Formats: sequence, structure tokens, C-alpha cells
Amino acid sequence: MTVDSWRLRIQHKTGYNYAGLASSSYNEARMWPRNEARQAVLDARVEVWPPARTYRYEDYWGTVVTAFDVHAPHEALTVTATSTVETLPPGDLLETGFAWDGLSPHVDRWYELLLPTKRTGLDDELRSVSADIKAAHATPHAAALAVCEFVRGEVTYQPGATGVQSDALHAWAQRKGVCQDISHLTVAILREMGMPARYVSGYLHPSPSAGIGDSIVGQSHAWVEWWVGRWTAFDPTNGVPVGERHVVVGRGREYGDVSPLKGVYAGPKSTGQGVEVTITRLR
Repeated sequence: MTVDSWRLRIQHKTGYNYAGLASSSYNEARMWPRNEARQAVLDARVEVWPPARTYRYEDYWGTVVTAFDVHAPHEALTVTATSTVETLPPGDLLETGFAWDGLSPHVDRWYELLLPTKRTGLDDELRSVSADIKAAHATPHAAALAVCEFVRGEVTYQPGATGVQSDALHAWAQRKGVCQDISHLTVAILREMGMPARYVSGYLHPSPSAGIGDSIVGQSHAWVEWWVGRWTAFDPTNGVPVGERHVVVGRGREYGDVSPLKGVYAGPKSTGQGVEVTITRLR
């Protein structure tokens, strides 16, 4: 790691409350950061209440999953993930020289990342937008950056404007949404151009000038990656390349592939889900 790296501690606490006793539940948590080229996981653990035996595996998309079952009656379920991660500044965003006709031979390789999903479908208006941006740029990389700029300019970031079940078209119709919506819309337009694109879930320390020891109460974050001979990461919500303030947890086609906690249970209806994320810069 270089002297420009950051060291971040993330505590992510989430769970469910029930209107009575749930007799059992079967769950998957995707809250464990990835070890990869631009970040190193120094420490990580996932704790469950009520206590349950956990086991880990990597899913189809390469995300670390913590799976567990709870068979004791419980009125609430809480999962707390704590990790320490060293991160690097942004990678190279320079033009790769990869041409539009270079995408065609790789359609089969990235086929699943070219298809729309229930959260990344487009209407005729947005298909036309996609075609116009593509026609205006000589390379896929330049077009991708233009898409990020376009979406950020058209859709206002507004916490609480949508929920996790919202799709790209809903955010587009009301011209506001959260980072998940902005990322879904960006991914959808990129795929319409024939460019492989994936949805990335993780965390973001919001302050570029954060001091050592500064803690903030935040939330999960989302951004995008596109393939132009290599994967390039960009945060369209903030209009910045992905760097030392970002921590990757998982990748997939959309939010449904990387949701932090999901499962099934037997019991009365859920009365709500709580989420609390605290991010501290350690170095």
C-alpha cells in the first residue's frame, strides 16, 4: 500500500423486528468486503443475534456470503458486520483506445451483464437517450463517462425518495432517487449501448478531507463498473472515480444480487428493518 492509502473501519448493523415470535429464519448476509487489487481486508467478522452458527462462501458473482439459520424463537434478528479495510486512490480513468467494434467478440463472455433486469429496464425515451450518447462519442469509455454525467445531471440525489424495490424507470420519472437508483439507471443505459456493466455495492466515506479518527454515520453505497477491455469503476452519484473512500462488498447485475441481508422466516409479519452504518478513518 502507498502512503496515499486510507484505512477504514466499517460497522454495519442491520436486522428485522417481528410482530411477535418468529420460530425460525434462514438468511444470507452480503456485508463482508472483498480482497482485491485496490483494497485489502485486514480484519472482518459478522456477528448474529440470536446466536447462530455461520458459514461463508463466495456466490456466483464473487461476493462473500455469510449464511446462517436461526431456529430459536425470536422477536428480532440483528446482524453486525465489522471490518477494517485498506484502500487505494482511484485507478486510471484515461481513455483505453478500445473501440465500439471491439465489444462484439465479447458478447458471450459478458452476456449476463448486457441483459436488462427488473430494476434496470428502459423505456423508449431512455433507449433514444442511450442511442444519442453512443452516437456522439467515438469510444465506449468516453460514452460511459458521458452517461454518468448525464444521469447525475438529470436525477437529483434525495435520500428517502425511493425504496430498495424501486427501478430505474421510477427514478427517471420523478427525476430523483438514491445511489441505488442512479446506479441502476446508469447501468441500464450502458447495457443498452452494448457495453457490459455491473452494479457495485459497498460503502463510501463521504468526506474527502476526513481526519484520522473521524467517524460518520452513513449507509451502504452503490456505484457502477463498465468493461472496455478492462473494468473501470465510477461513482455516478458523486461524479467521482472510485478511490480510497470507497469499499467494495459485492458486484452483480443489480441490487437484488448484492442486498446486504435477505432470507425467509416462519412467523408473524415484519414490523421494519433497521440499518446503521458507521465509518471511521483510521489512517
